[in-house]
Amino acid sequence: MVSVSGVDEAAWGRRAARAFLTGSAALWFLAAAAGQLMFLYYIVLFYGPSTLSGNYQNWTKNHALLKGYVPGDTIGNLAFGAHALLAAYVTFGGLLQIVPKVRAWAPRFHRWNGRIFLVTAIALSLTGFYMVWVRGATTNGIGSIAVSGDGVLIVAFAAIAWVTALKRNFARHRRWALRTWLVANGQWFFRVGIFGWILLNQGPVGLGDDLDGPVAVFLAFGCYLVPLAVLELYFRAQAAGPKTRTAMGAGLSIAALLIAIGTFGAWMMIWQPVLARL
Repeated sequence: MVSVSGVDEAAWGRRAARAFLTGSAALWFLAAAAGQLMFLYYIVLFYGPSTLSGNYQNWTKNHALLKGYVPGDTIGNLAFGAHALLAAYVTFGGLLQIVPKVRAWAPRFHRWNGRIFLVTAIALSLTGFYMVWVRGATTNGIGSIAVSGDGVLIVAFAAIAWVTALKRNFARHRRWALRTWLVANGQWFFRVGIFGWILLNQGPVGLGDDLDGPVAVFLAFGCYLVPLAVLELYFRAQAAGPKTRTAMGAGLSIAALLIAIGTFGAWMMIWQPVLARL
Protein backbone atom coordinates (compact mmCIF):
# COMPACT_ATOMS: atom_id res chain seq x y z
CA MET A 1 0.00 0.00 0.00
CA VAL A 2 1.30 3.44 -0.91
CA SER A 3 1.32 5.91 1.95
CA VAL A 4 -0.41 9.22 1.73
CA SER A 5 2.91 10.97 2.03
CA GLY A 6 4.25 8.77 -0.79
CA VAL A 7 1.37 9.77 -3.03
CA ASP A 8 1.95 13.41 -2.15
CA GLU A 9 5.66 13.12 -2.89
CA ALA A 10 4.99 11.45 -6.24
CA ALA A 11 2.42 14.09 -7.19
CA TRP A 12 4.79 16.86 -6.12
CA GLY A 13 7.55 15.32 -8.24
CA ARG A 14 5.31 15.24 -11.30
CA ARG A 15 4.26 18.84 -10.79
CA ALA A 16 7.85 19.96 -10.23
CA ALA A 17 9.05 18.18 -13.39
CA ARG A 18 6.19 19.67 -15.40
CA ALA A 19 6.93 23.16 -14.05
CA PHE A 20 10.65 22.75 -14.75
CA LEU A 21 9.98 21.70 -18.34
CA THR A 22 7.57 24.59 -18.91
CA GLY A 23 9.95 27.09 -17.33
CA SER A 24 12.91 25.81 -19.35
CA ALA A 25 10.89 26.08 -22.57
CA ALA A 26 10.00 29.66 -21.64
CA LEU A 27 13.67 30.41 -20.90
CA TRP A 28 14.67 28.99 -24.30
CA PHE A 29 12.05 31.12 -26.04
CA LEU A 30 13.14 34.27 -24.19
CA ALA A 31 16.76 33.66 -25.22
CA ALA A 32 15.69 33.07 -28.83
CA ALA A 33 13.36 36.09 -28.83
CA ALA A 34 16.07 38.38 -27.45
CA GLY A 35 18.51 37.15 -30.08
CA GLN A 36 16.00 37.55 -32.88
CA LEU A 37 15.09 41.06 -31.79
CA MET A 38 18.77 41.98 -31.91
CA PHE A 39 18.95 40.47 -35.40
CA LEU A 40 15.81 42.41 -36.37
CA TYR A 41 17.38 45.63 -35.07
CA TYR A 42 20.41 44.97 -37.27
CA ILE A 43 18.32 44.16 -40.36
CA VAL A 44 16.06 47.20 -40.03
CA LEU A 45 18.90 49.67 -39.44
CA PHE A 46 21.31 48.26 -42.01
CA TYR A 47 19.06 47.04 -44.83
CA GLY A 48 15.91 49.11 -44.32
CA PRO A 49 17.01 52.64 -45.37
CA SER A 50 19.42 51.46 -48.10
CA THR A 51 16.89 49.07 -49.64
CA LEU A 52 13.93 51.45 -49.58
CA SER A 53 16.03 54.32 -50.96
CA GLY A 54 17.70 52.20 -53.64
CA ASN A 55 21.17 52.83 -52.19
CA TYR A 56 22.16 49.18 -52.58
CA GLN A 57 25.86 49.96 -52.66
CA ASN A 58 25.62 50.65 -48.93
CA TRP A 59 25.42 46.87 -48.40
CA THR A 60 29.15 46.65 -49.18
CA LYS A 61 29.77 47.97 -45.65
CA ASN A 62 29.03 44.43 -44.51
CA HIS A 63 32.35 42.85 -45.48
CA ALA A 64 31.13 39.34 -44.67
CA LEU A 65 28.14 39.57 -47.03
CA LEU A 66 28.33 37.27 -50.05
CA LYS A 67 26.66 38.51 -53.25
CA GLY A 68 24.79 41.38 -51.62
CA TYR A 69 25.28 44.38 -53.90
CA VAL A 70 26.45 43.46 -57.40
CA PRO A 71 26.99 46.40 -59.81
CA GLY A 72 24.68 46.21 -62.82
CA ASP A 73 22.62 43.32 -61.44
CA THR A 74 19.37 45.20 -60.89
CA ILE A 75 17.15 42.13 -60.59
CA GLY A 76 19.56 40.39 -58.26
CA ASN A 77 19.93 43.47 -56.07
CA LEU A 78 16.15 43.81 -55.85
CA ALA A 79 15.84 40.13 -54.98
CA PHE A 80 18.41 40.46 -52.22
CA GLY A 81 16.77 43.59 -50.84
CA ALA A 82 13.38 41.87 -50.85
CA HIS A 83 14.92 38.84 -49.15
CA ALA A 84 16.35 41.02 -46.36
CA LEU A 85 13.06 42.86 -45.73
CA LEU A 86 11.09 39.60 -45.84
CA ALA A 87 13.47 38.21 -43.22
CA ALA A 88 12.69 41.22 -41.02
CA TYR A 89 8.97 40.48 -41.13
CA VAL A 90 9.45 36.75 -40.61
CA THR A 91 11.49 37.56 -37.51
CA PHE A 92 9.05 40.08 -36.01
CA GLY A 93 5.78 38.55 -37.19
CA GLY A 94 6.93 35.08 -36.22
CA LEU A 95 7.67 36.12 -32.65
CA LEU A 96 4.22 37.67 -32.30
CA GLN A 97 2.66 34.52 -33.72
CA ILE A 98 4.37 32.23 -31.24
CA VAL A 99 3.45 34.08 -28.02
CA PRO A 100 0.32 32.36 -26.60
CA LYS A 101 -1.03 35.51 -24.91
CA VAL A 102 -1.12 37.37 -28.22
CA ARG A 103 -3.22 34.57 -29.67
CA ALA A 104 -5.55 34.65 -26.66
CA TRP A 105 -5.90 38.43 -26.45
CA ALA A 106 -6.15 39.17 -30.18
CA PRO A 107 -7.37 36.07 -32.07
CA ARG A 108 -8.27 38.05 -35.19
CA PHE A 109 -4.79 39.59 -35.32
CA HIS A 110 -3.31 36.14 -34.75
CA ARG A 111 -5.18 34.74 -37.75
CA TRP A 112 -4.20 37.54 -40.12
CA ASN A 113 -0.64 37.76 -38.89
CA GLY A 114 -0.40 33.99 -39.28
CA ARG A 115 -1.54 34.16 -42.90
CA ILE A 116 0.91 36.96 -43.67
CA PHE A 117 3.71 35.13 -41.85
CA LEU A 118 3.17 31.92 -43.83
CA VAL A 119 3.01 33.73 -47.18
CA THR A 120 6.09 35.79 -46.27
CA ALA A 121 8.00 32.68 -45.19
CA ILE A 122 7.27 31.04 -48.54
CA ALA A 123 8.33 34.20 -50.39
CA LEU A 124 11.51 34.25 -48.28
CA SER A 125 12.34 30.71 -49.36
CA LEU A 126 11.67 31.50 -53.04
CA THR A 127 13.97 34.54 -53.00
CA GLY A 128 16.46 32.32 -51.18
CA PHE A 129 16.34 29.80 -54.03
CA TYR A 130 17.05 32.63 -56.47
CA MET A 131 19.95 33.91 -54.38
CA VAL A 132 21.50 30.46 -54.16
CA TRP A 133 20.96 28.95 -57.60
CA VAL A 134 20.89 32.02 -59.85
CA ARG A 135 23.17 34.41 -57.99
CA GLY A 136 25.46 31.83 -56.41
CA ALA A 137 25.22 33.32 -52.93
CA THR A 138 26.93 30.42 -51.17
CA THR A 139 30.56 29.47 -50.84
CA ASN A 140 30.17 25.83 -51.88
CA GLY A 141 27.75 23.24 -53.24
CA ILE A 142 27.04 21.68 -49.86
CA GLY A 143 25.91 25.06 -48.57
CA SER A 144 23.59 25.44 -51.57
CA ILE A 145 22.01 22.06 -50.90
CA ALA A 146 21.62 22.81 -47.20
CA VAL A 147 19.96 26.18 -47.78
CA SER A 148 17.70 24.68 -50.43
CA GLY A 149 16.68 21.88 -48.09
CA ASP A 150 15.66 24.49 -45.55
CA GLY A 151 13.66 26.32 -48.23
CA VAL A 152 11.82 23.16 -49.24
CA LEU A 153 10.86 22.49 -45.61
CA ILE A 154 9.63 26.08 -45.20
CA VAL A 155 7.26 25.73 -48.15
CA ALA A 156 6.05 22.27 -47.12
CA PHE A 157 5.54 23.10 -43.43
CA ALA A 158 3.84 26.41 -44.21
CA ALA A 159 1.40 24.64 -46.52
CA ILE A 160 0.57 22.02 -43.88
CA ALA A 161 0.17 24.69 -41.18
CA TRP A 162 -2.26 26.56 -43.44
CA VAL A 163 -4.30 23.45 -44.28
CA THR A 164 -4.55 22.32 -40.66
CA ALA A 165 -5.78 25.80 -39.70
CA LEU A 166 -8.42 25.70 -42.43
CA LYS A 167 -9.56 22.32 -41.11
CA ARG A 168 -9.70 23.87 -37.60
CA ASN A 169 -7.42 21.17 -36.29
CA PHE A 170 -5.71 23.66 -34.03
CA ALA A 171 -3.65 21.15 -32.04
CA ARG A 172 -1.94 19.91 -35.22
CA HIS A 173 -1.83 23.44 -36.64
CA ARG A 174 0.11 24.75 -33.66
CA ARG A 175 2.70 22.01 -34.00
CA TRP A 176 3.17 22.65 -37.73
CA ALA A 177 3.25 26.41 -37.12
CA LEU A 178 6.07 25.90 -34.61
CA ARG A 179 7.94 23.74 -37.11
CA THR A 180 7.47 26.41 -39.77
CA TRP A 181 8.76 29.09 -37.41
CA LEU A 182 11.90 27.08 -36.67
CA VAL A 183 12.82 26.32 -40.29
CA ALA A 184 11.96 29.89 -41.37
CA ASN A 185 14.61 31.06 -38.89
CA GLY A 186 17.16 28.49 -39.98
CA GLN A 187 19.66 31.07 -41.19
CA TRP A 188 19.39 32.94 -37.90
CA PHE A 189 20.22 29.69 -36.08
CA PHE A 190 23.13 29.26 -38.49
CA ARG A 191 24.58 32.66 -37.64
CA VAL A 192 24.12 32.14 -33.92
CA GLY A 193 25.69 28.70 -34.21
CA ILE A 194 28.67 29.91 -36.22
CA PHE A 195 29.56 32.84 -33.97
CA GLY A 196 28.79 30.95 -30.79
CA TRP A 197 31.19 28.23 -31.94
CA ILE A 198 33.88 30.80 -32.75
CA LEU A 199 33.42 32.46 -29.37
CA LEU A 200 33.55 29.22 -27.39
CA ASN A 201 36.61 27.94 -29.29
CA GLN A 202 38.34 31.32 -29.55
CA GLY A 203 38.63 30.85 -33.29
CA PRO A 204 37.01 29.30 -36.42
CA VAL A 205 37.93 25.73 -35.50
CA GLY A 206 36.58 23.25 -38.07
CA LEU A 207 34.82 25.87 -40.20
CA GLY A 208 37.18 25.84 -43.19
CA ASP A 209 38.23 28.72 -45.42
CA ASP A 210 34.99 28.56 -47.46
CA LEU A 211 32.69 27.22 -44.73
CA ASP A 212 33.43 23.73 -46.01
CA GLY A 213 34.88 22.32 -42.80
CA PRO A 214 33.09 19.61 -40.79
CA VAL A 215 31.62 22.01 -38.24
CA ALA A 216 30.35 24.37 -40.95
CA VAL A 217 28.76 21.48 -42.86
CA PHE A 218 27.08 20.24 -39.68
CA LEU A 219 25.73 23.71 -38.90
CA ALA A 220 24.54 24.22 -42.48
CA PHE A 221 22.11 21.33 -42.06
CA GLY A 222 21.86 21.37 -38.29
CA CYS A 223 20.64 24.99 -38.17
CA TYR A 224 17.16 23.70 -39.00
CA LEU A 225 17.32 19.95 -38.39
CA VAL A 226 18.59 20.22 -34.80
CA PRO A 227 15.87 22.71 -33.70
CA LEU A 228 13.26 20.44 -35.32
CA ALA A 229 14.64 17.43 -33.44
CA VAL A 230 14.63 19.36 -30.15
CA LEU A 231 11.02 20.40 -30.75
CA GLU A 232 9.96 16.78 -31.38
CA LEU A 233 11.70 15.69 -28.18
CA TYR A 234 9.91 18.47 -26.32
CA PHE A 235 6.53 17.31 -27.65
CA ARG A 236 7.25 13.80 -26.43
CA ALA A 237 8.58 14.97 -23.07
CA GLN A 238 5.32 16.79 -22.38
CA ALA A 239 3.52 13.43 -22.33
CA ALA A 240 6.32 11.52 -20.58
CA GLY A 241 7.23 10.92 -16.94
CA PRO A 242 9.05 13.21 -14.48
CA LYS A 243 12.54 11.92 -15.32
CA THR A 244 12.11 12.55 -19.03
CA ARG A 245 10.60 15.99 -18.40
CA THR A 246 13.45 16.91 -16.09
CA ALA A 247 16.06 15.75 -18.60
CA MET A 248 14.36 17.68 -21.40
CA GLY A 249 14.13 20.77 -19.20
CA ALA A 250 17.86 20.56 -18.50
CA GLY A 251 18.55 20.23 -22.22
CA LEU A 252 16.43 23.27 -23.04
CA SER A 253 18.21 25.29 -20.34
CA ILE A 254 21.58 24.43 -21.87
CA ALA A 255 20.23 25.27 -25.34
CA ALA A 256 19.05 28.66 -24.04
CA LEU A 257 22.55 29.36 -22.71
CA LEU A 258 24.12 28.38 -26.05
CA ILE A 259 21.71 30.67 -27.93
CA ALA A 260 22.64 33.53 -25.60
CA ILE A 261 26.35 32.91 -26.21
CA GLY A 262 25.82 32.68 -29.97
CA THR A 263 23.77 35.87 -30.04
CA PHE A 264 26.45 37.71 -28.08
CA GLY A 265 29.09 36.43 -30.48
CA ALA A 266 27.08 37.46 -33.56
CA TRP A 267 26.44 40.91 -32.12
CA MET A 268 30.06 41.56 -31.15
CA MET A 269 31.66 40.08 -34.29
CA ILE A 270 29.30 41.05 -37.11
CA TRP A 271 26.09 42.97 -36.34
CA GLN A 272 27.48 45.75 -34.14
CA PRO A 273 30.63 46.33 -36.25
CA VAL A 274 28.53 46.58 -39.42
CA LEU A 275 26.13 49.06 -37.80
CA ALA A 276 29.12 51.10 -36.61
CA ARG A 277 30.07 51.67 -40.27
CA LEU A 278 26.79 53.38 -41.09
